[in-house]
Amino acid sequence: MQRIRLRYTKRGRLRFTSHRDFQRAFERALRRAEVPMAYSAGFTPHPKVSYANAAPTGTGSEAEYLEIGLSAPRDPATLRALLDASMPDGLDITDAVEARTSGLADRLQASVWELRLDQVEPEAARAAVAAFEAAETVEVQRRTKNGMRTFDARAAVVALEVADAPDEPGDRPSARPCAILRLVVRHETPAVRPDDVLSGLRVVADLAPPVPAAVTRLAQGPFDDETGTVTDPLAPDREAVEAAPSEGAPHAAAQATTAVGPA
Repeated sequence: MQRIRLRYTKRGRLRFTSHRDFQRAFERALRRAEVPMAYSAGFTPHPKVSYANAAPTGTGSEAEYLEIGLSAPRDPATLRALLDASMPDGLDITDAVEARTSGLADRLQASVWELRLDQVEPEAARAAVAAFEAAETVEVQRRTKNGMRTFDARAAVVALEVADAPDEPGDRPSARPCAILRLVVRHETPAVRPDDVLSGLRVVADLAPPVPAAVTRLAQGPFDDETGTVTDPLAPDREAVEAAPSEGAPHAAAQATTAVGPA
């Protein structure tokens, strides 16, 4: 069985799709692209698809990951193009690599998030960020299926800063204040989400954006303690492919050229 790891996005209005909605769209794309999927054993076989640390509903993302198992080899680049053409605009397949290493989920150690706070003055955001970073602990509450839970939102935050606001598109008046936060957070238990950090900013500095924040995950992967950066989780697989190309790669490429595109 060949395993392929894919990177995909959730952009624009598609950020509001749930994980189940994405699963349905992706399985339709697999059928349209005629991908030779491997299936689980048992009375109700399912295509072998593994999702890793999906972003919450309502948040955009440039860095979501999944892995599929194939019953016949395919060229990853050609497969990516076929699947991307079969997905709705906004749910884009942006990268594909043959899995040559184990533990993709274990590599997703941290995420980089961008939080757009419309109608918030950047100076007010900077003051709130300074108060958050100065605090040893910032206790927040979140409702879970087991009831309300209190936990520390500060410990998992590696970096939090106010970034320069980008040039405004035509439909957004440039005179309207806007603060852009960049957040690097480790994936720990309990998981700290961007909305938990926003709750923490409200706790330490009474920062309460008048409209919901637009949240986008920019990256997720291994965390480099020396540089404080989040790196590419697919890099080890790319390096392994380059170091020891698969004996079946020519065969996979030949089969990929005969694959039928989306209907």
